[in-house]
Amino acid sequence: MLLPPLTLQDISVLLAVSAILLLVTAELVPYVSGEKTLISDMRKLQNLALVLGVLFLVTIVIEYLP
Repeated sequence: MLLPPLTLQDISVLLAVSAILLLVTAELVPYVSGEKTLISDMRKLQNLALVLGVLFLVTIVIEYLP
């Protein structure tokens, strides 16, 4: 089974959705679980989401460069 190749637009959408999901997860998990011991894990999720957000912005810039 052959899959179609990923374009730059596909990668940027994937990065954007992943970043949004990670940010939402990092913000909601402490309220749902009620535990404060997960703060270091939440920091890791937030940092990963920020990295993915920056990569998304880089793909947008690359896409619109002449």
